Amino acid sequence: MTGARGRVVIESGALSIAIDTAIGGTIATIEHKGCGASILGRVPWTPEAQPPANVSAPDESAWLRHYTGGWPLLFPNAGDACRIDDVFHGFHGEASLARWRAETRPTAVRLTHRFATVPVEMEREIALEGEMLTIRERVRMLRSAPIRVMWGHHPSFGSDLLAGPVEIRSGARHVLVDDRYDPASNPLRPGASGAWPRVPGKTGIVDLSRPAGPMASLAYLQDFDSAWVSIQRRDGFVGVALSWDTAVFPCAWLWCELEGTADPPWNGKTRLIGVEPSTTWPGNGLAEALRRQAPLLTLQPGTEVETTVRLHVFKPGGPVRAVDAKGCAVFSA
Repeated sequence: MTGARGRVVIESGALSIAIDTAIGGTIATIEHKGCGASILGRVPWTPEAQPPANVSAPDESAWLRHYTGGWPLLFPNAGDACRIDDVFHGFHGEASLARWRAETRPTAVRLTHRFATVPVEMEREIALEGEMLTIRERVRMLRSAPIRVMWGHHPSFGSDLLAGPVEIRSGARHVLVDDRYDPASNPLRPGASGAWPRVPGKTGIVDLSRPAGPMASLAYLQDFDSAWVSIQRRDGFVGVALSWDTAVFPCAWLWCELEGTADPPWNGKTRLIGVEPSTTWPGNGLAEALRRQAPLLTLQPGTEVETTVRLHVFKPGGPVRAVDAKGCAVFSA
């Protein structure tokens, strides 16, 4: 079903999601019908409902005017705006703000976009089956010379999922703290690293599996035994398990904004945890990634790259110990 201003709603027996095709093809809401739970976060300001005139946001403040706390796609840039080869890449990239063409079925939507900032066409299928949300993406390169890009997902979990204490589990073996992001409420030591989930903090070891506010931090999960992260309410109310393909997304950004940023527009009122599969770390934009010789995705002429991201939304049956090949959470006995 397509509503005003390009909002599309699709449903399965267990899930209902809304997608804003006019602003980034962003997944705006995910609702679990059986739990009566909203999974994605909300921001403490009123986002602009109209599409931006310019899909290359000059800075974070401009990008946040359209941010709802949902699930944007970041491509071909992620992080700071920058200029590469005389092309300006906005904050978090063109994909996150562009209008996407949509073909809708009751349980799926197909989104397509031809980019202005890079010679690329992308096709995305967002589909529901039971408690599973599956995103299949295909990027097709159109130019005769290779280009390097950043590609990532930005699901921002919150609302009912974060309405009580949570536990985060993961197939990651290693965690690296961002060396530049260091607001006053960051408990982590910039540039520190450790074996997941424990990492050196400013006053001792921090266990990232039990995040608690006030907290504002950014770290990178790496070296996956299996690429998955789960977040579940410790009271057993609701949980999610996100899984993906490490051939395209070898790392995941872990961003915590738990009433930790007092400055506007956050105003110390925001509860979000971002688990963000990505091609690249650090998350400071293409120019900084090139300067630091960070990993980037190289698109060769005439090639296509495909990948799949899955989200299982569930009533927990115990702590998550793994995610199976279909993306379903596997619980400890």
